[in-house]
Amino acid sequence: MTNSNGTKGRASTGPQSRQRAPESRFAATIVKPFFLAIEGPIGVGKTTLARLLQPRLGATLVLEAFEENPFLSDFYGDRARYAFQTQMFFLLSRFRQQQSIPRSLVDQPVISDYTFGKDSLFAHLNLSGDELTMYRRLYSVLAERTAFPDLVVYLQAETDALMARIAARDRPYEREMDRDYIAKVKEAYEQYFATYVRAPVLTIDTNDLNYVQDPSALAYVEGEMRRALGVGVYQQSLPQMEHATAPTVERPPLEMPRQEIDRDVLSQFMSANEALARVGAALARAAGASSGEEASSLRAALRSARDHLESLANLAGFDLEGQLEELEV
Repeated sequence: MTNSNGTKGRASTGPQSRQRAPESRFAATIVKPFFLAIEGPIGVGKTTLARLLQPRLGATLVLEAFEENPFLSDFYGDRARYAFQTQMFFLLSRFRQQQSIPRSLVDQPVISDYTFGKDSLFAHLNLSGDELTMYRRLYSVLAERTAFPDLVVYLQAETDALMARIAARDRPYEREMDRDYIAKVKEAYEQYFATYVRAPVLTIDTNDLNYVQDPSALAYVEGEMRRALGVGVYQQSLPQMEHATAPTVERPPLEMPRQEIDRDVLSQFMSANEALARVGAALARAAGASSGEEASSLRAALRSARDHLESLANLAGFDLEGQLEELEV
């Protein structure tokens, strides 16, 4: 496949919000559902490719909900100050999303624009000391309970190309993006996938590959992905073949947790952390404003956090109110 400027995209195979795909008259070869994750540094085009592949594969889409993180814009302004809050919110949000994947795989392929391991990659890039230690403890518990992809498509691009794509999509909080930070993210991804063994990896150089505007480029990426998964060539289904037996792809069994954990406690812990994140966001907004609306928002966030913490304490058998009374005395 030759792209618009005459060069070929390169791919190689080596040893991480949900949307249902619409019905399509262009049906992919019927296969046992698979889990495909698309990865790569900020700005490389992960979400775009996931959206383009969804209707072609009849897949459920799991997209990273970055816009829900209340600390993200502050993080890009002051990474040292907001790194821990930002990372913890992402960790819990991503874990919650990942829990939907095994259920979706019962009857449909799943495409995600990230792997759960991405969270650890960014944590080691942005955290240190006690914060990183605390993060590792929680990550190790949650990572055991997530599914591994059947294939990771690792998109690569040079730093200049990444910066150009970030500027083109023009997200407000990315307008002052630090080029050195993007270069570090790119390098971290290269090191991460150099030793990645959780799933097969298909590496695609996207520097000169425009799968948004060039249909042949998208067809090339899809073809490489299908070959790596062994699911056949994409083509329009033929009427006389619709009821024929189709090849299947065997999925390895999902790794089972090595230890049991109270799901109610874990769920409430995640909810409490998200509520505390909203308190932090409300405090940040209230610090620079004196409106009654901001004060009301802060009070609501505090009430929500208190309720979640009380529920968590009750599930854990901890007398939170009694402990608070002792502190007051």
